[in-house]
Amino acid sequence: MTMLKHVRSLVFLLLIVLLLGTTMTGLAQDDNVLIMARAADATGLDPHTQTAFASLRLLELIYEPLVTLDADLNIIPALAESWAFSDDATTLTFNLREGVTFHDGSDFTSADVVASYERILDEETGAATRANFLSIESIDTPDDLTVVFNLSEPDVPILTAMTDTNAAILSADDIANGDIGTTTNGTGPFILDEWLPEERTLLSANSNWWGDGPFVDGIEIRIIPDEASILAALRAGTIDFALLNDPLVATLLIDDEDIILNRAPAIAYHVLQLNSTREPLNDVRVRQALSCAIDRQEVLDTASLGEGTVTGPLTIPAFQLDPGEYFCYEKDLDRARALLAEAGLEDGFSMRIMAASAEPPTALSEAQSIQAQLAELNIDVEIEPLELGVYVDRWLAADFDGAVALNGGRADPFTMYARYWTSTGNLNSVASYIDDTLDELMAAGRAESDPEARFGIFADFQRHLVEQAPWIWLYNGFEYTAQQPYVTDFIPMPNDSLYFLSQTKLNR
Repeated sequence: MTMLKHVRSLVFLLLIVLLLGTTMTGLAQDDNVLIMARAADATGLDPHTQTAFASLRLLELIYEPLVTLDADLNIIPALAESWAFSDDATTLTFNLREGVTFHDGSDFTSADVVASYERILDEETGAATRANFLSIESIDTPDDLTVVFNLSEPDVPILTAMTDTNAAILSADDIANGDIGTTTNGTGPFILDEWLPEERTLLSANSNWWGDGPFVDGIEIRIIPDEASILAALRAGTIDFALLNDPLVATLLIDDEDIILNRAPAIAYHVLQLNSTREPLNDVRVRQALSCAIDRQEVLDTASLGEGTVTGPLTIPAFQLDPGEYFCYEKDLDRARALLAEAGLEDGFSMRIMAASAEPPTALSEAQSIQAQLAELNIDVEIEPLELGVYVDRWLAADFDGAVALNGGRADPFTMYARYWTSTGNLNSVASYIDDTLDELMAAGRAESDPEARFGIFADFQRHLVEQAPWIWLYNGFEYTAQQPYVTDFIPMPNDSLYFLSQTKLNR
């Protein structure tokens, strides 16, 4: 009788497994599907408006810009095969790739480029990188495969700005029909088949993609909020590839002989953003006091186990300055107290700092380190941990005293910061600060083509920004991905891009 019960139990379990198997999609049963895990999910599907890293990492697999970047941050072809500036750098002409189609089978033409950039430039869109394209006066389309951007002035970094997923090319018909953000229809290497928020995403290979690949039949993205559980899944062999953000988890793989850890120096930066429109943060002396009081290396060591480098505003290797060149980059409590006393706040004050609970995983630790350090000045910091979607909404509305953030880097200084530190920047309301010096330096850096002169301009830009302290830059770390040994040809990127999953192979 006992044996019969065991047999019945085994049969029951077998039936459950079979039933579960029949509910899985073809993707999950395919041995050539890449099973990937990450902790945070996308928050939306509109490539022009999304700012969360998790959203961009999905959308860059579906949509494409005119040009993109290689692993060394060089500009390479994407939807455009070639391009050229006029001698006076006031026109930029693209020759588009022939034979490209959107996922719905419609042809990609110059009309789609025009419609996409008109949408980006339309203030009502709320495009994340609108400020990078304000030099565009008009766009000509001599034929279906040629696009000419007419610029109001020389704009050297506009080409780099066009590599961004936020500058992806959408279907003109989809834009006209108002379909953006509700469905997806890109030209990229993968097609979105299913998106179950906070659970999983299924992508299939675009067999009509213009590129060499994809070499997998699809990607299944599983959302596993706890990165320690992602690590366990890697070691158990139930996933092939993982996107890791938490250094405390990623560094456990450094000496692992069975899992490959990819570790690319990041151009994204960790920062404490201050709202300079709120008292007492509207007083530069108060902001400077905060900057003087924070030991950036201590924040890095506490939150990221020292995995990174103390940084100023520009993390691009060609434009980085030695931190010793910046105002008060060594902790100086005496100077901080003197600044607060000048501002009439020798007894301190209270402020709130918000931090997202999921992206990055280090945010709360960074906030706690800052909280403890500022307590030495009698500054009472209340930490507000927020779910990512709530955090993003509050952040976009500049509804904070301070915000611990991880912001994306760009391959060019103007492209990286025009949206924040120009008076016309579409995220200047989030930055909550601008002055004539920043405006003038950004304008000069955009027009200057000589590399040495540009370096000097953006060196002055960084020094001024740090001295005014609207934000307190902390450090930049690493971009981590991990994979099974049979996953090959993935190209890790310093900008965190997963675009080159299109080149990844599974050799099980």
